[in-house]
Amino acid sequence: MTSTTERYRATASQSASTVEKIADFWTQGSKKLTDYVPAGVPQVDLVPIVERYFEFVQRTVDISRDLTIKWAESAGMLSGVVREQAELAEQAEKEMVREARKAEREQAKHAHDKARERYEGLTKAELSDLLDKRDLPKTGNVDELIERLVEADSK
Repeated sequence: MTSTTERYRATASQSASTVEKIADFWTQGSKKLTDYVPAGVPQVDLVPIVERYFEFVQRTVDISRDLTIKWAESAGMLSGVVREQAELAEQAEKEMVREARKAEREQAKHAHDKARERYEGLTKAELSDLLDKRDLPKTGNVDELIERLVEADSK
């Protein structure tokens, strides 16, 4: 047996002993009180009153328990909803990042295409002259020469 179980039993035993002592005290007090009550005074049966009182207390405890359980269930559902909302927000954020990257790539491609436009239609010789003026290599096909000029412009 664990020490926790032993302590629990000792506490429960002590509590039961205390309740018995209190009941004995009340019984003795009631007997002493009835000794002082004059003859002819009607006796009052307190048992039904006490029973009704404890029924009321029990109903109050039951209602409190039910209400607390409903609150706990609501809190559990609320935490689930919050978790679900957080997951949706995280997915939305990831989607926004993807869209932003896509937009950046499209914008960069558009800027690159726009930069190429000024060199489109030039001959290989004209492109080579422009590269020579910038001390850049003049070898390669027309697309490579244009790319070299666009890269130099972006620096």
